Amino acid sequence: MTDFTVGDDGFRFDGKPVRLLSGALHYFRVHEEQWEHRLAMLAAMGLNCVETYVPWNLHEPREGEVRDVGALGRFLDAVERAGLWAIVRPGPYICAEWENGGLPVWVTGRFGRRVRTRDAEYRAVVERWFRELLPQVVQRQVVRGGPVILVQAENEYGSFGSDAVYLEWLAGLLRECGVTVPLFTSDGPEDHMLTGGSVPGLLATANFGSGAREGFEVLRRHQPKGPLMCMEFWCGWFDHWGAEPVLRDAEEAAGALREILECGASVNIYMAHGGTNFAGWAGANRGGPLQDGEFQPTVTSYDYDAPVDEYGRATEKFHLFRKVLQEYAEEPLPELPPEPKGLAVPVRADLTGWAGLGDVLAALGDPETESGVPPAFEELGVDRGLVRYRVAVPGPRQAYPLGTSGLRDRAVVYVDGVRAGVLTEESGTLPEPVAGPAEVELWVESLGRVNYGPRLGEPKGITGGVLHERQYLHGVRARGLRLDAFEAPGAVAALPFGPVEAAVGAGDAGRTGLFRGEFTVEGAAGLGHAGLELPGWTRGFVWVNGFCLGRYWSAGPQRILYVPGPVLREGANEVWVLELEDAGGPWVELGPGVPVRAGTPGVVQR
Repeated sequence: MTDFTVGDDGFRFDGKPVRLLSGALHYFRVHEEQWEHRLAMLAAMGLNCVETYVPWNLHEPREGEVRDVGALGRFLDAVERAGLWAIVRPGPYICAEWENGGLPVWVTGRFGRRVRTRDAEYRAVVERWFRELLPQVVQRQVVRGGPVILVQAENEYGSFGSDAVYLEWLAGLLRECGVTVPLFTSDGPEDHMLTGGSVPGLLATANFGSGAREGFEVLRRHQPKGPLMCMEFWCGWFDHWGAEPVLRDAEEAAGALREILECGASVNIYMAHGGTNFAGWAGANRGGPLQDGEFQPTVTSYDYDAPVDEYGRATEKFHLFRKVLQEYAEEPLPELPPEPKGLAVPVRADLTGWAGLGDVLAALGDPETESGVPPAFEELGVDRGLVRYRVAVPGPRQAYPLGTSGLRDRAVVYVDGVRAGVLTEESGTLPEPVAGPAEVELWVESLGRVNYGPRLGEPKGITGGVLHERQYLHGVRARGLRLDAFEAPGAVAALPFGPVEAAVGAGDAGRTGLFRGEFTVEGAAGLGHAGLELPGWTRGFVWVNGFCLGRYWSAGPQRILYVPGPVLREGANEVWVLELEDAGGPWVELGPGVPVRAGTPGVVQR
């Protein structure tokens, strides 16, 4: 029987010593029709294994509403066809720069600070989810002829907590569910992280971007025997909206990889191919040394400055890594698969229809609620999307400053139907005072939930209140518009679209809304990708043929959204643009796509 084991002297496959040369590739960040190409790229780089997380919130956005857990199984089958092993990291928390660290909002909204602890109610929903998910893994373990050789218990837990009871329970649950391959944990190579995140009897691994010898020395203090493995070798990094892009010098990264291998260790390159945060699933961070400071939302691209870029192309880093890995291969490495073709001729898509944001909310939004204080997104069941809050300023009264407390994350504010300003967490007061009586609307968008650190699971929306001078305004009416409402068959087609010229004559209301148009593609069957750009537009989401490409924002640094080739059709294609702040000219542009990341190389650290 085929077996994979962890011994005092290292990993063994059917009794023979092996070194794991793995690369991270998340099935949920790559269009399914492109999995095989990306896996072939990893094999050509010299890897023998692929690692993926599993985002709980993608598969169970609302309690009991389980969606397509079979996607993980299909991906693992593709891994097997590619001749690779697989490492699965099912969480329940994954970080991954993913919305809420992979935890559903109905979980963090209900349990708050009890998540990721021994709390019995939290453990009950985790157990139910794992029993739903894990058959996809169990039946594909290497002992059953499949590719799965390792499964992780939790993720970087030592960066968050120290509840050993919870971790040991979770490891036991994985075993109860039928996972028989070795289990492991992964944490930063620091004493407090390894003591907080390790489980007796489970392989401990370390995550870092450089300094392998020092990192493994710390790991050895906690685990004197067994394989050394860097479970996340950060070969690049991710970007935040409104910040400079982060790059890592390719030669320096290749040297850091070589150092790991010179230590006799195994490695998982994070990321080997990053992909894209489609459909608004990008997470966010908090700045500062303790990750509790400035809010930092993550961009749509998860290119990560990886060896295989967002478009599936080999970079300089790829070729340098391949050269290093070839030295550790027993045979010549596979040839690279053909490079994906981009859109050959640029195309302009004219936007000819418009539906105002109020009409979109009326048709696709959830029912309006009224309460004393503004409900958070979590209370309204909104994960990705926006909420319109309406509240009256009583009168008569003189003009006072009007603002919010606890705003997360961004609000476009109207007073008596006139645009009055944009509020943020840092700038929570309108520039001009407001007199009463008045009717105030605040259109609040979540820009991504925190995925790492002590602010994990913090609620979205107006989490404090609406203030007029020092007085809270009560009697708040709230209505959510969930992003996945646009996925319902026929939902967008049923909207009351008028000519796009109507937006121009609609005053402030015409600066936002859903715009739609068409463009023509020839030779779509052979295309690997296109790049979509929205010059002059401010902030919102884009769909091509009903597929949500993700968020755009003029704050940069990302200017071009990745369009997977399989999304495009021969002939007529439809595009929708949901603008939430200030529309540009009524068109978007599609081209071959360009490398997203450009800037000054920086040091990769967490």
